[in-house]
Amino acid sequence: MSDVLALIFFVICYGVCIVQDETKMFSVIETKEKFFRQTLKKVYKELEKKGYNPINQLIGYILSGDPTYVTNQNGARALVGRIDRDELLKVLLEFYLKNG
Repeated sequence: MSDVLALIFFVICYGVCIVQDETKMFSVIETKEKFFRQTLKKVYKELEKKGYNPINQLIGYILSGDPTYVTNQNGARALVGRIDRDELLKVLLEFYLKNG
């Protein structure tokens, strides 16, 4: 199991995955953006199910870091807690400036 964890750590840090004597490159940034997108979509849905305004609640969480802005339903609070808020703001700003 520790070999698998070491490989995952290496791939995350260096963006390289070696498969059967071939080196395949991928973007860690794209992987991070995909993780953020998937996580935020799940949290958004849970906030919506509880009757909250998901955008307002997520903004409150991102700006303050207070996890109580996010419902605990179906582990949404734990999910959003796995996101580095500074990295998320960076990704959001870059996306907005490139695509806005």
